[in-house]
Amino acid sequence: MAKLYFNFSTMNAGKSTVLLQASHNYIERGMQTYLLTAQFDNRAGHGRIESRIGIGENADTYDHAEDLFAKIKNRLDSGPCACVFVDEAQFLEPEQVWQLARAVDDLGVPVMCFGLRVDFRGQLFPGSATLLALADEMREVRTICHCGRKATMVVRKGPDGKVLTDGDQVAIGGNERYLSLCRRHWREAVGDR
Repeated sequence: MAKLYFNFSTMNAGKSTVLLQASHNYIERGMQTYLLTAQFDNRAGHGRIESRIGIGENADTYDHAEDLFAKIKNRLDSGPCACVFVDEAQFLEPEQVWQLARAVDDLGVPVMCFGLRVDFRGQLFPGSATLLALADEMREVRTICHCGRKATMVVRKGPDGKVLTDGDQVAIGGNERYLSLCRRHWREAVGDR
């Protein structure tokens, strides 16, 4: 039975690594997968999902206005597909999450989404909030704070290395820009004690 999955975490927890490994498992067993990633996140190159440990795969891209139900239906019409994988799922529009749910329900294909739960201000991304509401199964990909506790939050650093507490919700970056922390250390870092 097909399901909508949301695998979430903070930055640098290995979400893309888990996605790539799961896709590889299908392919190794002779099944095809369909990989999608956000069009504007081109840190690894256009249409590429890549992990910090150096593994990667080419992927199709989506933008904020694209109908993902139609995109998945077109992919299924071209041949078998055992599972759809969506990286950077926090960038999905709420309507696109509903389209993914329709693909699961009406097309019978599992969809596994991987993304951040909250931004650097501790606020849910709209796509993540909708996935938390609609997903059949949710899994947390864990990473740790410098203190050894589970990291659940992320801070954004400016060019000077200081923690930012305001700004646009989306700013693409990696280790040079973001740091994953436990809630206690996040509160200390943003001055909310």
